[in-house]
Amino acid sequence: MTAAWAVPSVAIVLTQVAVIATSIYLHRALAHRSLHLHPIADLGFRVALWLTTGQSRQQWVAVHRKHHTFTDRPGDPHSPRLLGFWRVQLFNVAYYMREARNATTLEAFAPDLRPDRLDRLFFSRGILGLGIGLSLLCMLIGLWPGLIAGLMHAVLYVFVMAPLINALGHWRGTKNFENTAYNSRVLAWITGGESLHNNHHAHPRSAKFSLRRSEFDPSWPIIRSLAAVGLLVISGPPVAWVRVGAGRRTS
Repeated sequence: MTAAWAVPSVAIVLTQVAVIATSIYLHRALAHRSLHLHPIADLGFRVALWLTTGQSRQQWVAVHRKHHTFTDRPGDPHSPRLLGFWRVQLFNVAYYMREARNATTLEAFAPDLRPDRLDRLFFSRGILGLGIGLSLLCMLIGLWPGLIAGLMHAVLYVFVMAPLINALGHWRGTKNFENTAYNSRVLAWITGGESLHNNHHAHPRSAKFSLRRSEFDPSWPIIRSLAAVGLLVISGPPVAWVRVGAGRRTS
């Protein structure tokens, strides 16, 4: 593989690792408690997210739980219905950071995820995690390729993937259920299943986001594989709920 292809390929792989880890760990396991992770898997996801995103798990979970509590109503941290599509698509990170730094939000929506010893030692130091991750990347593929791939990954994760879910996921798409979120079967392939947003808002505690045969949740095979080797337990409701909405669809 030539250097011209290696750099974007590495950036895409890093972004997908971060997206899948966010979906499985931060979203399904922590925010909605639909998965119970073995300590080894829990640590693995925390390390992966520390190195690729530098995010605080308490902050992410608190903002997301508040979003579900006030979906597309006053209080929703990033509703395109309230703020406008392009404002959320372009400035989603600003709305996220504003809410993530709100101590009242953290205490109200994620009191179960107060910083533990590992957070205090390592994981609360997001800049350190990103610095280590970027250094490792530069050691593996070279200084400039590593820096460029790291920058591309940051742009993809922060300014493309997350806004696509929060903005487009509440603006346009298809529906299996009556709520204010929408599905995108195409984007679900690159967002770890997160773009099956209408399904998720209908049944937030389901560990599986896909419903129809035409819908694919890329995180689900990984979840099943981890469950098969004992690294997690699917603790949310069974996916039999999908049959309930199978006869309904609106666009």
